[in-house]
Amino acid sequence: MQIGPIALRSPVVLAPMAGVTNVAFRTLCRELELARAGTVSGLYVCEMVTARALVERHPSTMHMVTFADDETPRSLQLYSVDPQNTYAAARMIADEGLADHIDMNFGCPVPKVTRRGGGAALPFKRKLFGQIVAAAVRATEGTDIPVTVKFRIGIDDAHHTHLDAGRIAAEEGAAAVALHARTAAQRYSGEADWEQIAALKQHVTTVPVLGNGDIFEAADALAMMEATGCDGVVVGRGCLGRPWLFAELSAAISGMPAATPPTLGEVAAIILRHGELLAAHFGEDKGMRDIRKHVAWYLHGFPAGADLRRALALVKTLAELRSLLDGLDPDIPFPAAATGPRGRQGSPAAVSLPEGWLTDPDDCTVPAGAEIMNSGG
Repeated sequence: MQIGPIALRSPVVLAPMAGVTNVAFRTLCRELELARAGTVSGLYVCEMVTARALVERHPSTMHMVTFADDETPRSLQLYSVDPQNTYAAARMIADEGLADHIDMNFGCPVPKVTRRGGGAALPFKRKLFGQIVAAAVRATEGTDIPVTVKFRIGIDDAHHTHLDAGRIAAEEGAAAVALHARTAAQRYSGEADWEQIAALKQHVTTVPVLGNGDIFEAADALAMMEATGCDGVVVGRGCLGRPWLFAELSAAISGMPAATPPTLGEVAAIILRHGELLAAHFGEDKGMRDIRKHVAWYLHGFPAGADLRRALALVKTLAELRSLLDGLDPDIPFPAAATGPRGRQGSPAAVSLPEGWLTDPDDCTVPAGAEIMNSGG
């Protein structure tokens, strides 16, 4: 798949996830794809950062855009509601060589984001949406940095925006578009509506269209591409606790046999490696606090014992993590119960929006205070 000047051997993208897709997790995914599939072929996107925080060089934001020395292409997801901030941030990325690819986030359904008009709420304001995309593209003109755009079906079933968003993004110079086939009101609940990905693919014909939603196995990616005609897939929750999924996706899409799923002993080794990478990135204390949530995903479906799970949920040092993992039975094969959906699902809910937000889709007023947060889900 070609995204601007970037050629990917595999049309698979790691979706940015707050608190997950930091340099440690991306490195682990790449290492496992190389070890199991013999290549690093997809696109691994870092956590979302806000344009304003990047331009102001907020220390935590600058740490979030850390890339490994051998990471290529370096992909950064940018959140913005303001064309001026967007231009400044994208220009900074280009001038300082911070990344090789910029993905724009218009899909976040988190209430603290949508209630200020950001994320999945913003494509309803189609002119402002177009101005933001155009600002990022204009800022990277003359460089090899493509800009892509990710969004949802819309705010809710009464306010679908994806067809307009895809058309506008392509017209303003985006190199590809990606659709999470849920509305903001769905959040992560229910089933993704793949038919809307097919509709977007028919509607947008000048740039690649990627599909996102309910890819938990390699077979799901093949099924989505077959059913919708999309050019590639974006994988989020399906890789939680399964960073080797990208190796399986790469093999499946290239027609190669997939590697045998890891045993519990192999999973334990992956958990330890993840912990080591987190400790190197954050320091041991914060790294061990961060690995705790991942352990629950890694051990999903495995017989591990309540006491050991509780101890791992409180792990404080790498030495303790190593010792606790030694208590797992290494010979247990990967269980059927460990497959399928994982991560947050929750329930649908009314979308929090600024007062009067749905009155005029052509209003270009920049939402007030929407870039105060530094990252957002």
